[in-house]
Amino acid sequence: MSEAAHSEWDVVIVGAGPVGGYLGRELSRLGMSVLLLEEHRELGRPFQCAGLVTPAAMERVGLESTILSSVWGARIHSPNGRCVEVGSPDRIRTHVVCRKLFDEACVRQALDSGAKVWLRARPVEASVTENGVELKVSRAGEIHSIRCRLLCGADGAHSWVRRTFRMGRPKETMIGFQVELTGYDGYDDRLEMFTGSEVAPGLFAWVIPAGRSWRVGVWSRPEDLDGRSCEELVHRLRTHPLWAHRFEGSREVARYCGPLPCGMVAKPLRARLALFGDAAGLCKPTTGGGIGPAFDQVDLLAAALAAAVEKDQLGEAAMQRIAKPLKKMRKEQERARILRDLFLTSSDDDELERTFTAFSKPETLSLINSFGDIERPVPLGLRLLRDVPEFRNMAARATWALLRG
Repeated sequence: MSEAAHSEWDVVIVGAGPVGGYLGRELSRLGMSVLLLEEHRELGRPFQCAGLVTPAAMERVGLESTILSSVWGARIHSPNGRCVEVGSPDRIRTHVVCRKLFDEACVRQALDSGAKVWLRARPVEASVTENGVELKVSRAGEIHSIRCRLLCGADGAHSWVRRTFRMGRPKETMIGFQVELTGYDGYDDRLEMFTGSEVAPGLFAWVIPAGRSWRVGVWSRPEDLDGRSCEELVHRLRTHPLWAHRFEGSREVARYCGPLPCGMVAKPLRARLALFGDAAGLCKPTTGGGIGPAFDQVDLLAAALAAAVEKDQLGEAAMQRIAKPLKKMRKEQERARILRDLFLTSSDDDELERTFTAFSKPETLSLINSFGDIERPVPLGLRLLRDVPEFRNMAARATWALLRG
């Protein structure tokens, strides 16, 4: 049977980005027939993130050829310009990748494992029945009717699958904006973070080395913007008296924007349906990164989902049993949000300056360098509350919030 005529699949995955590709690879390796639907003409376009992939996530896909730079540390700037440097050259904290090459390669691994991909293809109708999911797919302007046992949404922050089946909303959605610059006076092995109400209310702005260019951006909660746009905040960073000299002679070569859903939806799995990555609200509330958590989710669920597909046991009760490992991910995500709010989001500029004074002490830097992990920030946050005297006034609030959460 030709690919175009093939209408029966074990799994259909909407979205052929890195998460859809990784999910497709794992399910294909487990013996599933998998179809990936990608609405764009090519893979890896457009992308809307900073392109950070942790060493743990990179190890799972082995795509070191897509790395533009490797980052071992960070220079974190207070609102008034105090700089705290963390990290050590002997430990790589994250990789900066070419997202187009990375996305393409993730999908290529799925194809090499037996999955198929349709470009210029998007679902326009879907219904869940007792025996499967019936789909109508627009592919290059033609409508195809297909059927699958399991439908997965790896289709990003605006997930069609999530919206169509009313699977809830992420608890928190940030707004992000980023430009790519050449000619910036930066560091090729450290990222920079900028805080303060003028350039990054509630969160932080960033400069990330990307080989021959730098990715400069900001993210914020809508309620913290006070009528401004994130584009305005990036412009303010580039023209701020403290930082303008770093941007002299720089030239913008690209820009990107998009939402960052940070807060797992109530039921990412339902009868014959599953959401992954941004579609499920898995972005980290501390950094906005989503590839690592999404890969974790795939590793937690893929084998159980494949077994359920094989037995065609994909009803509501069965899917909720499969989803149980996500409870720990949800709890850790919520704890990270609480600690982020204590140290950053709920602090005004004066409070941030006091926090930076504490961060700059040698004993605090030692804790940060020993326990800091871009993927798992909670152990460091708890250790700071316990061991740094300046943060003791936060400890009571943190304990109550963490217990309540």
